[in-house]
Amino acid sequence: MDLATLLGILVAAVLVIGSILLGGSGSWFLSYPSLMIVLGGTLGATLINYPMADLISVFKVTQNAFRNKPFQPIALIPQMVDFAKKARREGILSFEAQLKQIRDPFMVRCMQMAIDGMEAESIADVLNTEILWLEERHRLGAEIYSTMGTFAPAVGMLGTIIGLVQMLMQMKNPADIGAPMAVALLTTFYGTLLANLLFLPISGKLRVRSRQEILTKQMVLQGILSIQEGDNHRIVEQKLKAFISPRMRTVRPGGK
Repeated sequence: MDLATLLGILVAAVLVIGSILLGGSGSWFLSYPSLMIVLGGTLGATLINYPMADLISVFKVTQNAFRNKPFQPIALIPQMVDFAKKARREGILSFEAQLKQIRDPFMVRCMQMAIDGMEAESIADVLNTEILWLEERHRLGAEIYSTMGTFAPAVGMLGTIIGLVQMLMQMKNPADIGAPMAVALLTTFYGTLLANLLFLPISGKLRVRSRQEILTKQMVLQGILSIQEGDNHRIVEQKLKAFISPRMRTVRPGGK
């Protein structure tokens, strides 16, 4: 699991639960009717807003928020430089025997197209389209979580109104006011908690992961196209370094 995601969840949970327990019994903050209103209302509104297929597919995209995938675009540069040197010595067809050793499916497709003799413009058109739709799938996943983060507090306010109505209807008997008042307050609490400590942070993490993956694929595409054009390995290196910040250009692969 991604350390930052895990640490964020733990820190938020410990501080929120700790502050609750310091102020009294934790059972005061447990209300099944409130949870039913917030979870059910948020899920229902999201189902209305998106097709079922999109909601099912978002679970696969969610893995990106929790998966530990070190982002080191600088590590691509030495690999592409080596490819450029080999292409200048042996020709681009020499990479065919090396394809099985490459783990990145996108790089394999890009290199296979170059080996097959496709023109650079055609390769760029095909793979830029793939990158575009990858970005769209990731955008949809982040958007769904962002939408849930918008719905949850609003549904929480709806639960507050329900609780207040129930409370006002029982004003003749003060002993029965407590439960409706708890529902009124806890639905807003649950909605705010889910939105700001779960849905919106996951949406943000998915956007960050998407930008990182797209940058890596764009670097791969640019590197292979440059190699296909017969560029010197130093030119390939400079083209790829243009994708990353000056600070990262001095970092060695592995973070050393």
